[in-house]
Amino acid sequence: NGEVISVDAYQIFRGLDIGTAKVVEKDRSGVPHHLIDIAEPNEPFTLALYLDAAHSALDDIWARAMLPILAGGSGQHIWALLEGWQVPRVPPDTKLRQELETQAAHSGAEAIVSRLRTLDPDAADQLDPQNARRLIRAIEIVTHTGLSLAASQKRDPIDADVLTIGLGHLRPALYERLDSRVDQMFAAGFVTEVEKLRASGFTDSTPIRGGVGYRQVSAYLDGEYELEEAIRRTKNAHHRLARRQAGWFREQDTRIRWLMADQKPASEASTAVREWLSSPVGNVKPA
Repeated sequence: NGEVISVDAYQIFRGLDIGTAKVVEKDRSGVPHHLIDIAEPNEPFTLALYLDAAHSALDDIWARAMLPILAGGSGQHIWALLEGWQVPRVPPDTKLRQELETQAAHSGAEAIVSRLRTLDPDAADQLDPQNARRLIRAIEIVTHTGLSLAASQKRDPIDADVLTIGLGHLRPALYERLDSRVDQMFAAGFVTEVEKLRASGFTDSTPIRGGVGYRQVSAYLDGEYELEEAIRRTKNAHHRLARRQAGWFREQDTRIRWLMADQKPASEASTAVREWLSSPVGNVKPA
């Protein structure tokens, strides 16, 4: 009786299929999937909009007495949903964003970090210094609200009993799997996917400009370097993403039940789920 809610910052966009390892239609058959292919790549889709859509999906699934299964690896989105972040409703400031993007392009992300530090030192210390998109968004929020990023993100944890299962990998094995996945992506037509997106007018959209893999292939199509270099840079970008994700999903986090992915974890996961379902906590909704 489960229905899947995707918790992926990029699978919400139509056309970003190969690069996001989106679940293909045939694998979705028989199990409803939510929050996949719900926006065009040029539509601003903030964390606040994602949370609205996710809460709507949760309420719909619970209303039909079904079980929501949150699946995905976007740590910010997962914890924002479970921890109940009250994300400020600050619309994108196109003029400020263009100014900051130009500054980042000319001076690097370090310039954006320095600018954020003058407004909100704690946010500048906590955010990934290489993630220009998140840094720029933080500056937008702090500038428009007059509050620090932490103060504008109050929390009201979700009213549900939650079982969180994480699949762990030793770092060398993870890198090997990531490299293999990148090779498979390019063999499956990743370059053609990006070409089609650009031909549809999405060249400058955020997912194409900032998404892992999409950025590197776009640079290749712009003639900045050869295909082999694009593949190498895409692999390195996936390694960096894995390290950033480790910051969201820590081994010491007691909320997560870790299973090692190379030790056939399906049986252990199934047992954990059965035990959890048979021992509901009070009368709260399960998730």
